[in-house]
Amino acid sequence: MNVGKGTFARGARLTRPVEFQRVFQENIRSSNGFLTVLATPNGLDRPRLGLAISRRFAKTAVSRNRIKRVIRESFRLNQQHLGALDIVVLARAGVDRLSTRDLRDALERHWTKLIARCKSS
Repeated sequence: MNVGKGTFARGARLTRPVEFQRVFQENIRSSNGFLTVLATPNGLDRPRLGLAISRRFAKTAVSRNRIKRVIRESFRLNQQHLGALDIVVLARAGVDRLSTRDLRDALERHWTKLIARCKSS
């Protein structure tokens, strides 16, 4: 895992519905069986993260919170490599059955894909 710096401050979050809508409408997509990661350039000097972890795919609050915690930590550790992107992570069926290690590995693959796709765009 890459070691990064910083925290998950308010400036690193997508907080308004219009910010989420922009990512949903104009995006670069990375997907596997458990997560879909959408990203779009944001014109800022830093990446921002939004989470959409539905009760439909992670039934208990404990599992939703664990998933969100792992995603935020992975983002925090990799944010210096992600560039100026707005990113939304969506959960899919079965995500609640992934171990923390498998979830981290899947996110690392998504971050790598997004970095490569954004450089080629």
